[in-house]
Amino acid sequence: MSTSEYRLDTQCGYVAIVGRPNVGKSTLMNHLLGQKISITSRKPQTTRQQIVGISTEEKIQIIFVDTPGLHLGQEKALNKFMNKTASAAIKDVDAVVFLVDRLHWTDEDEYVLEQLKAAKCPVILAINKIDLVANKDDLLPHIDKISQIRKFDHVMPLSALKGHNLENLHKLLSSVMPLSLHYYPEDQITDRSERFLAAEMIREKIIRQLGDEIPYDIAVEIESWKFEGRTLHIHAAILVARNGQKRIVIGEKGARLKSIGTEARLDMENLFETKVMLNLWVKVKGAWSDDERALKSLGYRDE
Repeated sequence: MSTSEYRLDTQCGYVAIVGRPNVGKSTLMNHLLGQKISITSRKPQTTRQQIVGISTEEKIQIIFVDTPGLHLGQEKALNKFMNKTASAAIKDVDAVVFLVDRLHWTDEDEYVLEQLKAAKCPVILAINKIDLVANKDDLLPHIDKISQIRKFDHVMPLSALKGHNLENLHKLLSSVMPLSLHYYPEDQITDRSERFLAAEMIREKIIRQLGDEIPYDIAVEIESWKFEGRTLHIHAAILVARNGQKRIVIGEKGARLKSIGTEARLDMENLFETKVMLNLWVKVKGAWSDDERALKSLGYRDE
């Protein structure tokens, strides 16, 4: 067959999932993929870096980009990095899912909407957690109000956690993916390394278990990663800003650190499909979240 007769019959493209912190972006991506790639918690700004999840179904590959929540009022280097990462994703994708939380509308939602002016692709307004909306009749006026600010290509109520309407969202996104060769093998689900995913799983357990006891600026660094036989041995350091935070993470007689390690290890064994031996310790590394050099050393790099 000559080049002129060749007909490309596969589709592939990028979809950015954007929104303010804590609207369910990571939960949405995980459920669209059918596998947990991005960590979740009730604490805002859990996602710090751009996470890519890859869905391949026959001839259509969708590359989901879970972005940090766009937010206002914080000027640390880490916050600036997160906003820059999320804003950049909007400019280079084939579709955007703008996720909002039910009938709630805040200044940060307005800020996200402002960033969407840079989008040159279809933008879908996805209204999340509709299972928690008591009166569904309130949805239409709310949608009309937002649509007066910006005209959306599609509006879709859904529940990321319950899976409501996600199949329709996936079909809609599939329909707007451009003709293209697939960028990734069909069995690949993320572009992130296993070391990165392991560090994120540990951080998720810290956030979930300690909640408001530990401030936002906590990080995890994988210091050693090696197989011995069929067992993966991981040594990881949890970085905190002060000695008081170190005591909280360790807990009485090390109980909290042990609990964090147990939960993270079980998640790792499920994802990596191998036995894991996880060793954790806590280090004090003051003010890392406002130090650009420290951020780069921990893997926070512009991509």
